Amino acid sequence: MCTLEKRGNLFLLTLTGDDEHRLSPTLIETIRTTLRQIRTDAKPGSALVTTAEGKFFSNGFDLAYAQAAGSAGFYGRLHEMVENFKPIVADLLSLPLPTIAAVSGHAAAAGFLLALSHDYVLMRKDRGVLYMSEIDIGLTFPDYFMALMKSKISSPIARRDVVLQASKIKAEKAVEMGIIDSAYNSLEETMEAALRLGEKLAARKWKGEIYADIRKNAFPEISELLGLVENFKSVVPARL
Repeated sequence: MCTLEKRGNLFLLTLTGDDEHRLSPTLIETIRTTLRQIRTDAKPGSALVTTAEGKFFSNGFDLAYAQAAGSAGFYGRLHEMVENFKPIVADLLSLPLPTIAAVSGHAAAAGFLLALSHDYVLMRKDRGVLYMSEIDIGLTFPDYFMALMKSKISSPIARRDVVLQASKIKAEKAVEMGIIDSAYNSLEETMEAALRLGEKLAARKWKGEIYADIRKNAFPEISELLGLVENFKSVVPARL
């Protein structure tokens, strides 16, 4: 499932085990519970690093769970996971602290989206690809998937290659395409860089509610879709 460790000012959320970290209803709820705990415990000077054990960061939704319901129940279970995962994206976009994804291996479909929901994405070069598999397996994208990708992948050409070619993108190429921030030779180097960045951001001791409000307004399309900010133009800046 996942664990939460506190390292000084940093929260370290780790998807545990040597499996594909498929986003089943159980794992989705576990992650949500963990994010609620982080929200409660966060203070100025906190930051979050999310990573995973094994070969995969996350291989997306648990399609085996959906298929187990048979052809009549497949889409119902898939819809369940799509709707249950949506609050995780909302949680990450509204957390009152900086967030960093240390992508430890393959990140596909909803697993790719999980990484993109963080403020910063770091990735290892030696293993893993980013891959939106939907067009290859005959599924369309939920509206919030497309809204988040439009917000986080600014180049239309890069976004086309992600969603209309189902390109399997390695770390160095992902940096060139502006999808991730940086790439490293190993998981160890990736984690070291993520923790350094987390400490650097935490040292600024920003007010969490201000940080979260600015983040939500920085990505208006996805924030509005998720109901995070009702009317951007009417928001009154807090006094410094």
